[in-house]
Parts: sequence; structure tokens; C-alpha cells
Amino acid sequence: MDRLLVTPGSALVTPTSLSRESVRDIAAALTLTLADIFALYLKTKNFHWHMSGRHFRDYHLMLDEQGDQIFAMTDPVAERVRKIGGTTLRSVGQIGRIQRLLDNDADYVTPLDMLAELRDDNLSLVRSMRETHSLCDELGDVATTSLLENWIDETERRIWFLFECSRDTRE
Repeated sequence: MDRLLVTPGSALVTPTSLSRESVRDIAAALTLTLADIFALYLKTKNFHWHMSGRHFRDYHLMLDEQGDQIFAMTDPVAERVRKIGGTTLRSVGQIGRIQRLLDNDADYVTPLDMLAELRDDNLSLVRSMRETHSLCDELGDVATTSLLENWIDETERRIWFLFECSRDTRE
């Protein structure tokens, strides 16, 4: 049996059947996704905290539930990167440098604008998860593709709820 020796100061080593290049590419894609997940989580909580208006209770509770669901993805994504032998996010600063979803620091955002912005951000997240899924499928990382499929489904559910809550039902 081969033994991996890791000494202080050496790179983290995790055994995997994936090639070094595959690990590099998958870890990079998942790290970008993880940065977007954290950005979406914080925006969802921001809008949850600053929700107002006649549908306050329903929207506030929905965004709290969605925030919990989004945050629940963070550890499995990061641990998946580590399981295959990669490294991932190390700081809030790194998240800020690589996130693709935009922050919203406005003093006031209307409830419908909040829902629309979160819907669009979730759509962007689904697109990037599908791209990462294709990459993982191409590189033979079945476990990551499986996880992504579940997260894509959860994200599509959030999109659906955000869309339905913001529709003009007078149509």
C-alpha cells in the first residue's frame, strides 16, 4: 500500500483517481460556484432582513428558508473540492474577488425588485452549475455531477417560487 507523507509546509495531498489536471479544473469551477453561493446567500439574507410591504411576512419567511437552503450547499461544495484533492476558498476577500454575482448595497430595494434580482441571480447560478456539471461529466467525476444535479433542482425550485411570487396575477 502506498503511503502519502505530508510534512509541515507541504501541499495538501488527498488521494484520488482523477488526474491532476481534472482536479485543478473541477476545483477551480467549484470554487467559483462556491463564491457565487456565498454571494447569493448574503444577498438573500440582506433582502430577508430588509423586506417590507404588504407581503412582508410571506416574503420574509420564504427568503429565510431559501437562505438556509443556499447556506446548506456551502460545506458540501467545499468538502467536495477537498475530497478530490483540490483547495477552495480561504477568505471573504477571495469571495469578493472571484464572485460573479453582483452585490446590492442599496439603501432601499422594492420587494418586487428584490424577488426579481434573486430570481436572476439564481438563474445565473443554475447556468454556472450546469457548465460545471458538463465539465465534471466530461472528466468522469460522477460524484460531483450527482451533487450538482440535486443543487440545480433546488435552485430551480427557488427560481420558480421567486417568479411566482412576483407575477402580476391580474393577467
